[in-house]
Amino acid sequence: MFDLGQAIYSIFSPLGLTGMLSCIFILFYVDAILFPTLPELFTVIIFMAKPELWFGLAILMAIAVSEFLGLTTLYLIVRKVTVPQWIEKAANKYRKCLIMGDERIILLNRLAPVLPFMGAFVAICKWSYVKSAFYTLIGGVSKYGLILAASGVFFALFSSGLAQIITLSMVAIVIAISFTLSYMRGRRLGTSNENRHG
Repeated sequence: MFDLGQAIYSIFSPLGLTGMLSCIFILFYVDAILFPTLPELFTVIIFMAKPELWFGLAILMAIAVSEFLGLTTLYLIVRKVTVPQWIEKAANKYRKCLIMGDERIILLNRLAPVLPFMGAFVAICKWSYVKSAFYTLIGGVSKYGLILAASGVFFALFSSGLAQIITLSMVAIVIAISFTLSYMRGRRLGTSNENRHG
């Protein structure tokens, strides 16, 4: 049976631990400031290369640092540049439509992603940077810690091949649920806006 974890390990192993963790760091950083990179999927793919506790903790650390720097980078950029008024108005209008119009939405965003470019929103909406960074760290460590812990349990209980199938299925379900919740929330926001202007 094709061993995906071993294949990934073969690609990144020449670069060693630094190479694999750098891959995670870059994926999460790009996800935070540019475009979605399906970080849940790549987290478990990299973990499957070496499904051990110490490696899971190292991945979690790389994720936390990357997400923190991603938030901070975008926050500082938006604070330094002059944001066009129409963008500022659109961002604040969007914020008012959210179920929570303050920093707590960062936690909810882990389940139903409705707020892209988090650092930019923090700067434009004048949210507390400290609170936002805290929620980003807590949310990221909780979500990916659970995913990695569950993956570790699967590898401890089942054969490598079966554990990979279960792990990838779990991540596919997580991504599908997030996409569905995000889509439903987006439709509600759209309906809410139409009613206000109707």
